[in-house]
Amino acid sequence: MHPRPSTFSIAARDPETDAVGVAVQSKFVGVGAVVPFVSADAGAIATQSYANVAYGPDGLGLLREGRDAAAVVDELTDADDEAPSRQVGVVGADGSVAAFTGDECHDHAGDLQGENYTVQGNILENAETLTAMAEAFEETAGGLPERLIAALHAGNEAGGDKRGEQSAALYVAKPEGGYDGRNDRWVDVRVDDHDAPIDELERVFKLYDVTLLEREAPDDTRELTGETAAAVAAALADLGFLDEAETGGEAAARDDPESFGEAEREALETFRGMNNFENHPVPVLEDALARGWADAEGEGEDRLVDAVWHGLSRLDRV
Repeated sequence: MHPRPSTFSIAARDPETDAVGVAVQSKFVGVGAVVPFVSADAGAIATQSYANVAYGPDGLGLLREGRDAAAVVDELTDADDEAPSRQVGVVGADGSVAAFTGDECHDHAGDLQGENYTVQGNILENAETLTAMAEAFEETAGGLPERLIAALHAGNEAGGDKRGEQSAALYVAKPEGGYDGRNDRWVDVRVDDHDAPIDELERVFKLYDVTLLEREAPDDTRELTGETAAAVAAALADLGFLDEAETGGEAAARDDPESFGEAEREALETFRGMNNFENHPVPVLEDALARGWADAEGEGEDRLVDAVWHGLSRLDRV
């Protein structure tokens, strides 16, 4: 008998960007290899609970042929003798939404649909897990990736899996959204085995976002000054990108507009190159750090990356 992961997921569409995606968490190793299937020209499918992975490619093919989500769910499950043990959620690129939860899925199992999304889960602590996911998706500001991650956090905090946490994944497709615009794989991040997989998924997504996704150019940029400049310089120095002796050391309190000078910007340029942040010119990174430092978490490089992500978040993705 195949292992049955306890899983909750959301499949959704963003009509403004034509992006479609799936986010999922499970007490199951490498859930990203099993549950999510997405294609910008078809839609998003989450297959789980004794998952029939053929539902992914077969369902996307049916969506491309013009079936709506409900018809796809019917065709997939009608042809499957083990459908009572399956669960699947489908969102079409056309905006249609449907799901199926078999009668033999372990409690709590269920699904819930709203405009442009469906949430589903099995072996859950409670029904509130699904309600919380739906509410978080509807109420969260930002792009589709942020809303999907917010839904996972909300579901987990409301109860989540009875058996705990292990892996999580986020897969979002958008026309020409992939690397260099050569495919539709816009966001594809996974955490295969971790004590707090959703937290780790969010951390990895932020790094992925800063590295691989592009933002609109800002109308204006800020320079680093005062305590924030001092903190950023200290973090760069701790990481070996900046020699404090070149900047006046501790005597340079960096509490004036000139405190983040040529040496600090050269260090930021080196940090940018080492971390493959070429999508963002140094003035844009400095602006992001100035705007995002207060909201950032972690220490050292983690805080620098988190600050950049927060600072860039005011700009629309392209």
